Amino acid sequence: MGQYSMGDALHKFLQASRLKGDMQAFQIEAIWEQLMGKTISKYTKSIKIVHRTLYITTDVAPLKQELKYQKETIKLRVNEALKSNEIQEVVIQ
Repeated sequence: MGQYSMGDALHKFLQASRLKGDMQAFQIEAIWEQLMGKTISKYTKSIKIVHRTLYITTDVAPLKQELKYQKETIKLRVNEALKSNEIQEVVIQ
């Protein structure tokens, strides 16, 4: 039986579980205002990650349209914040 530090064990657990996307979505929500600005943050309803896809939900039609134009920028900023290339696609709902 190998020995792991607590951080390594937690990292391995998250890699193997479905909680990884939820944890990353939580991290993104915590810094969403810094990444996208106060106005976008205020009108964003939810953020989810499922199978390397970031789902952003808003009820404001003009904001949906603006976010659709910024998909690539959002993907780059989120991946930079997560320090990984986890997000491959952005879907605006």
